[in-house]
Amino acid sequence: MEYQAGNYQVAVIGAGHAGIEAGLAAARLGCQTAVFTINMDAVGNCPCNPSIGGTAKGHLVREIDALGGEMGRTADECMLQMRMLNRGKGPAVHSLRAQIDRRKYQDVMKHKLELQENLHLRQAEITELRQRQDGLWELVTRMNGVFVAENVIIATGTYLGGRIYIGEVSYESGPDGVFPAAFLGESLKKLGLRLRRFKTGTPARVLRSSLHLEELERQPGDERVVPFSYDTAGELRNKEICYISWTNQRTKEIILQNIHRSPLYGGKIEGVGPRYCPSLEDKIVRFADKERHQLFIEPCGENTEEMYLQGMSSSLPEEVQLQFYHSIKGLEDALVMRPAYAIEYDCVDPLQMNATLEFPDFPGLFGAGQFNGSSGYEEAAAQGLVAGINAARRSLGESPLALDRASSYIGTLIDDLVTKGASDPYRMMTSRSEYRLVLRQDNADERLTPLGREIGLISQQRWERFQEKQALKKQELARLKRTVIAPSPEVNQILVSRETQPISTGVRLIDLLKRPQLSYESLASVDPTRPDWDPSLFEQVEVEVKYEGYIRRQQAQIEEMRRLEGKRLPKDADYASIGGLRLEAREKLEKVRPENIGQASRISGVSPADISVLLIWLSQKQGEEQK
Repeated sequence: MEYQAGNYQVAVIGAGHAGIEAGLAAARLGCQTAVFTINMDAVGNCPCNPSIGGTAKGHLVREIDALGGEMGRTADECMLQMRMLNRGKGPAVHSLRAQIDRRKYQDVMKHKLELQENLHLRQAEITELRQRQDGLWELVTRMNGVFVAENVIIATGTYLGGRIYIGEVSYESGPDGVFPAAFLGESLKKLGLRLRRFKTGTPARVLRSSLHLEELERQPGDERVVPFSYDTAGELRNKEICYISWTNQRTKEIILQNIHRSPLYGGKIEGVGPRYCPSLEDKIVRFADKERHQLFIEPCGENTEEMYLQGMSSSLPEEVQLQFYHSIKGLEDALVMRPAYAIEYDCVDPLQMNATLEFPDFPGLFGAGQFNGSSGYEEAAAQGLVAGINAARRSLGESPLALDRASSYIGTLIDDLVTKGASDPYRMMTSRSEYRLVLRQDNADERLTPLGREIGLISQQRWERFQEKQALKKQELARLKRTVIAPSPEVNQILVSRETQPISTGVRLIDLLKRPQLSYESLASVDPTRPDWDPSLFEQVEVEVKYEGYIRRQQAQIEEMRRLEGKRLPKDADYASIGGLRLEAREKLEKVRPENIGQASRISGVSPADISVLLIWLSQKQGEEQK
């Protein structure tokens, strides 16, 4: 028999990375919030790689932090090793990646939820979701408790209909052996949501003492550690070393001899796997001409001897895994503590949502994270933050928040999901953004902290620190413009040694810094007036000075994009009746229901000619309305 269990303004189903950010954001904005988890010990779990960040993902973490989210702060607290990836490439693709203590990360995040005012963390499996006639939502637990909420955020990760595959063995489960959400999926289908089946996987964990690490290439962290969070004070230090090894011809032979035992190739797995993070057997088959594949051996924490084999996910039988792991240098005697596995799960077609991550056909219902068809902790946390903000603002009667592509990688991620959909688990990459020179990780605070302050997630103390940093940056740019470097043997020796032209007259420091061969560091000995400030500030100034022309060009593109975004399309537009639109364009426009011309232009199957037709139709319609 059902019983009334409680009332909330915002209810979050799931306490993974999406659910955590959603719950904290809603509670911090003043809403009575509940976060439901199947298992209290799985809050904030990192069931795959024990790391936060990476290429493009580091941008997302920086942006989450700039808006007032929690992931970056906690990653800094639990950091084992930090590296800035892609240092050898341009600044647009520089990305932070932290190896973290995964159990500490869980403990810290769970405690933050427990301490958060306005938030209740509750262990309960939600088995049914239904909407009442008054618009409120009812969440029914497996114990027949009924919670009523104004807004619901579904952040079920890989638990929804979760099923584990290891060779011929298959069973219902969430990640790490936790119970799956076995009943909610049917309730969502009954509600009217379109679900699909996706798949992901994770490598084995092995015992450190069973590895021959002394034979492997060492991968230390950066000498100067750059934190994720703008709140992190004090110096961070690397605590662990990672290692690199490679597969070989014998590894390849073992996998190909047993490929018929892989549920992926045997047809047992129905779900679509991630295109950019395939299993090892998938890599062996798809890249048959490649002689070897790289793997990274990474610690899972300070107080555990488990090591993670990055790049070695698999769903092959356990005995086959042992064979191919033992064929790899350094792993000849590896003791596998947890075998690799694939997990299949239900997620929603994100084309049913709008840019606020709300389902327009179901007011007050939001989706976030892997439930939306994305992959990765960082993508999940970014969506959770946006969904939590919008659920709270809906309860508080405030206007919704929608980030556009030019504002952030978060905006790009969400726009891709709700405009283009996800045919396989979506992973954020720098190449997905057409404005990546503007959306760098170093200027995330400059782009988003004012918005975070306006929303109400940035404290007064942090806002003052941000304003101080902006003032210092302005001072430094002024100093570069007024400081003149006179010609001298020392100056010209520096210039010639870096293969750039010597000077015969005084040159402004900013003009020298614009030369691609020169940097703050190379000019340090002839720049005595440089102040003793945070090195990250000088890095940001240097990027903006060197790439000024390119940034200006990208800003012009952004202005044009925002002009098109400003041309709103009617919600009830009848695309079938618009003459001149191709059949494919009509079908895609009817399915996605874009909010504006800019969004319509990014729909696959809608051509520039279709956009011209839409612009003419919209102009005529507006003219008729004015008459």
